[in-house]
Amino acid sequence: MSEGRLVYQRREAVAQLSFDNPSAHNALTHRMWCDLRDTCRRIAGDSSIRAVTFRGVGGKAFISGTDISGFVGFTSGRDGIDYERHIDECMAAVDALPMTTIAIIEGWAVGGGLNIFSAADIRIATPDARFASPLGRTIGNCLSMSSCARIASAIGVTMAKRMLLLGEVISAQEMMSSGVLYNLIEAAGLDAAVETLCQRAVSNAPLTTRASKEMIRRLSVANLPNIDDLIEQVYGSEDFKRGVQNFMAKNKDVPQWSGK
Repeated sequence: MSEGRLVYQRREAVAQLSFDNPSAHNALTHRMWCDLRDTCRRIAGDSSIRAVTFRGVGGKAFISGTDISGFVGFTSGRDGIDYERHIDECMAAVDALPMTTIAIIEGWAVGGGLNIFSAADIRIATPDARFASPLGRTIGNCLSMSSCARIASAIGVTMAKRMLLLGEVISAQEMMSSGVLYNLIEAAGLDAAVETLCQRAVSNAPLTTRASKEMIRRLSVANLPNIDDLIEQVYGSEDFKRGVQNFMAKNKDVPQWSGK
């Protein structure tokens, strides 16, 4: 896995975060996750920023997933609990941004990319964008409770089940027809569309935006159950070890799961 980096730029009242790891289709490294958390925390404390955009570099992918090479060293299900808590900590910083967030999707939004896509307030995509979370067909791990709630809230329970239980890839057109996307834009017009959206978000009353976002956030995360037992069972399984080995070997076939 290449190093990858999170690029922060600012244009007037808009913070622009770019996921720059094109050789790996913008897969997120551990460092990129940490930088995302820390950068979002800094942005949250800057009242002069009124909108934040998330975009992948290169035009081929938003984020294709997460670097899972660290899974090779997992020795028990407790490692999985610690890993998911780290992702939750990073995603919580995205959720807590008090200004309007906009995800710009070109190409693939998979795994962690789907999670960040789901955290955004407004989402636009090119017609060739694709969305997936094929955990049950690749590695054999699972989501945390907050990640599951975030994705299901954004794309709907039925569509989330199609991704997680069947490994389906969902097209941008279906996301649009389901109301998940704000708009579908051809690549040539994407920058102009983003600029228009950002200016509209920036002109909104900031306290109204802040209060509305926090209300919805509290509603979404209220009383989520503890599922450490489920995460420990999945990450401690023989199937998970088999899935990681299969993935690291770049074997395209679905592993022969044993349910143990």
